[in-house]
Amino acid sequence: MSKHIQLHPEDNVALAFDDFEAGQTMSAIKAVEPIPAGHKMALRDLASGAPIRKYNQIIGFASQPILAGAHVHVHNTEMRSFDRDYAFGADVKDFDPVPTPATFKGYVRTDGRVGTRNYLAVLTSVNCSATVARYIADAFRDEEVQAQFPNVDGVVSFTHSTGCSMNIEGEGLRVLRRVIAGYAQHPNVAAALIVGLGCEVNQIPDLMDAHGLTSGPNLRTMTIQETGGTKATVDRGVAMIKEMLSEANQATRTTVPASYLTLGLECGGSDSYSGITANPSLGAAADLLVLNGGTAVLSETPEIYGAEHLLTRRAVSREVGEKLINLIRWWEDYTARNGGEMDNNPTPGNKAGGLTTILEKSLGAVAKGGTMNLSEVFNYAERITAKGFVFMDSPGYDPVSITGQVASGANIVCFTTGRGSVYGCKPAPSLKLATNSPMYHHMSEDMDVNCGEILDGTTTVQEQGEQIFQLILDTASGASSKSEALGFGDNEFTPWQLGAVM
Repeated sequence: MSKHIQLHPEDNVALAFDDFEAGQTMSAIKAVEPIPAGHKMALRDLASGAPIRKYNQIIGFASQPILAGAHVHVHNTEMRSFDRDYAFGADVKDFDPVPTPATFKGYVRTDGRVGTRNYLAVLTSVNCSATVARYIADAFRDEEVQAQFPNVDGVVSFTHSTGCSMNIEGEGLRVLRRVIAGYAQHPNVAAALIVGLGCEVNQIPDLMDAHGLTSGPNLRTMTIQETGGTKATVDRGVAMIKEMLSEANQATRTTVPASYLTLGLECGGSDSYSGITANPSLGAAADLLVLNGGTAVLSETPEIYGAEHLLTRRAVSREVGEKLINLIRWWEDYTARNGGEMDNNPTPGNKAGGLTTILEKSLGAVAKGGTMNLSEVFNYAERITAKGFVFMDSPGYDPVSITGQVASGANIVCFTTGRGSVYGCKPAPSLKLATNSPMYHHMSEDMDVNCGEILDGTTTVQEQGEQIFQLILDTASGASSKSEALGFGDNEFTPWQLGAVM
């Protein structure tokens, strides 16, 4: 028998786990046409304009009359505006931290933060220095060098496509500087070298001043024009990295509480199973981390659109809740100014997997955030200073979002996927959680966890959450993620580009 589920008694659609043929029964209703796996079927007749409910939340409106048993998807569903009750703080709850926090083995830094990895970073102020930065990092890729410094995870160049021809007083430059400074000071980075061209808008001294950075043994800077060209800069950069490697190699792992973990929560390549398997399982793991004194960071503002009222209800204050709503309003204006719309998500791949509107996708997306109180809201790449469950503004584009999370201080990332994302990032290890078993087995070399076992009936959301939490601790202590084993992370550094290119 084909499997399906009605997620809430008030829902007027049910979700097919397997392909349904016309005439097969779903929740006592016969399908009047084929229903693909992961897609929705109407459980009652819906008049044109009627709200469509899943999770007992509105995910869209019927764009035409829909018969009971019909396939409900983009061909008969539309977005409409409707009022939401933000109910700031209505669901805030008291909770007791665990009496004996879990631990992991990390690198304790001089500023008191703890790294889960031990990298050296070669950063660029501008795209014009990207090739030089890559040449410097490439000098340290051979096995002989790596054998000399076994406690160092690697030398990585973080290059980007901007840094000049931008408004010197604009938000785009401020965002870029936050990202570069965040990586230069990241707890997973033992030392950093910032390389510039020399004449760019993003001047290194101004970047340093803006974020209180000071040159020293573990933070070096130089420009190609001042040093004397490509070869001279590469040679000098290689010499600097060699000096920093010796010091970085002295670092050793120390047992510390899980409260030193900051976890980035991300979803990419989603399908309709995400909201009932991987995302709530990650939410359960995030809850465990918060109860252990750590921090879990939800992002992707466009992808929580339509479900923001579920987060404002958990805000510890009206001020925190309104920060989130102000971000939503900014995004509505931002997309309109650029000729877009908030329903740009789901992507074609998401829709093929059964997600119809951003209202539906967002309900699954917020599940990654668990059930703890929303303690604070941060701007993109802004240093995370609060404990507990927090939100950081970002686009829904995964590399851009995670770049911001890492710049904010995330020292490990969990990434749920239903279609099969192959993402990995340095300097923070990324764990990929598959929403369904077929994709997990098809792409097992890229997936760390199979949350599809929930659909298979072999585990529960809470059990899966506990397993994910343990995997987070193990990975933070040095165990390799699948993406790390494959060598991912050199090309995924993608700062959010805002403003005009001039």
